[in-house]
Amino acid sequence: MDKILRINMGNEGGPKASEEPLGDYAGLGGRGMTSAIVSKEVPPLCHPLGKDNKLVIAPGILSGSVAAQSGRVSVGCKSPLTGGIKEANSGGQGSQVLARLGYAALVLEGQPKDDTLYKIVINKDGVEIIADNSLKMMGNYDLIEKMKQEYGEKVACVSIGQAGEMKMAAATVAFTDMEQRPTRHAGRGGVGAVMGAKGVKVIILDDAEMPKRSPKDPEKFKKANKAFVKGLRKHPITGEGLPGFGTNILTNVINEAGALPTHNFQTGQFDGASKISGETQTEIMKARDGLVTHGCHRGCVIRCSGIYMDKEGKYLTKRPEYETVWAHGGNCGIDDMDAIAMLDRLDDDFGLDTIEMGATIGVAMEAGLAKFGDSDAAIDMVKEVGKGTSLGRILGSGAAVTGKVFGVERVPVVKGQALPAYDPRSVQGIGVTYATSTMGADHTAGYAVTANVLSVGGTVDPLKPEGQVELSRNLQIATAAVDATGMCLFIAFAILDQADTFNALLDLLSAFTGQECTADDVTALGKQILEYERDFNKRAGFTAQHDRLPDFFKTEKLSPHNITFEVKDEDLDQVFNW
Repeated sequence: MDKILRINMGNEGGPKASEEPLGDYAGLGGRGMTSAIVSKEVPPLCHPLGKDNKLVIAPGILSGSVAAQSGRVSVGCKSPLTGGIKEANSGGQGSQVLARLGYAALVLEGQPKDDTLYKIVINKDGVEIIADNSLKMMGNYDLIEKMKQEYGEKVACVSIGQAGEMKMAAATVAFTDMEQRPTRHAGRGGVGAVMGAKGVKVIILDDAEMPKRSPKDPEKFKKANKAFVKGLRKHPITGEGLPGFGTNILTNVINEAGALPTHNFQTGQFDGASKISGETQTEIMKARDGLVTHGCHRGCVIRCSGIYMDKEGKYLTKRPEYETVWAHGGNCGIDDMDAIAMLDRLDDDFGLDTIEMGATIGVAMEAGLAKFGDSDAAIDMVKEVGKGTSLGRILGSGAAVTGKVFGVERVPVVKGQALPAYDPRSVQGIGVTYATSTMGADHTAGYAVTANVLSVGGTVDPLKPEGQVELSRNLQIATAAVDATGMCLFIAFAILDQADTFNALLDLLSAFTGQECTADDVTALGKQILEYERDFNKRAGFTAQHDRLPDFFKTEKLSPHNITFEVKDEDLDQVFNW
């Protein structure tokens, strides 16, 4: 992983690929790489869909090695949804394959002169950029099936669906999983729209005959990896809960905590939660001979994914994750697991962020376009997006735009991006993260649910403002660093609770890079990444006033605790004062 691959889609003689050494970007990976390149190279006031924006795809520091959980990939750009910097994270095979091809980053630059659509093939022999308008308006599933027929069953694909081609602000970039299905998505911030604006439909990655990346100290690396895996399997969440019930194990937990946003954030508990919980979901999957425990990429030992079959026993989608189940479920008043699975399938096929779409449909339901609980109407709305009708284009632009168009006051967004599945009034720490994250509302930026609800890494009362700023700050720093390594964020449960597992991670990094890595180094890396991002956003026009939740969280009391968001604005302004 010693070079950057740049593909100029606006080159005068047609799209052109070039390689260059890492230079100032040496030592970076994942979110560190994407945020550094975007911050240094993209004009902060440029149009997100214009020629000056760049789409950066970067494997993590450890990606392409045999380190467990190291297959996450970062996709970065200026976001068409927020107008600020964006890093969207995904699983799938793309990170491992791109890293083994030797690239620390793939950068799409410029813009084609016409509406020609391209596919890009990258393998050991180099890069081929091919015009292929036959791919226009194909969904991700049909597209990947076609690529499989053309390039074989061992390639990894990075693609966009119809939403990305139509440059919708809720569009995702899809990464294929181990079965070559487009089920893993860099979902947030409209990164798919930027890929569409570059005229790229699909990138085919083939690492045949390319070796795994080797650590500088193989023996130390092997020992550390073994200890790291042991730690992950020992922790009750990463060793039992997530493999057994997926991320949707959280539905009952968060509902009981009174923090499950229901009917567009009107209440904190959903009467139908048990019908769509991880436990119920697992029972359905078992009864239909689905796959309950499954990894999204090679080297995953947590294996929180799965395969969800329809009533006829045919493949429908991967196991719908907690965020998806909440967004299309409780938030919209829908308690039908099959309907939610269908919505998940449609989102993946069209290339749409399930969080943004679920929040958008919730806003549309509040506006009176449909009744809460009407799953057929929700499915029809997503299909409108896929078709690109006038209504579909409004919905595909996200919750903020939909709220403006239909005159809805309760619109749950920060910096234009929809809030995920934890109400900040009942989980005040995650509210701090939503408000202050460089990415817009994003639970993964600093997952304060750990200490607020799950008693992981300590305990901070979720209903009180005290301690929340420090909690969010520390988690935002740590998360930025984890995102740079290529590690799955779920390792946080084990490394927060088990010192030996955290030390094993440090040993992994040290043995792989050949440079001693300490806890202070991890902290410094996280801070550096956040500084790149904050600097970009400042130059793009963001101020402290953008680091705020919508007013209704401060004025409307949430049942069952009858509480509002109580962290003061002046305290929010201290998050990045380290």
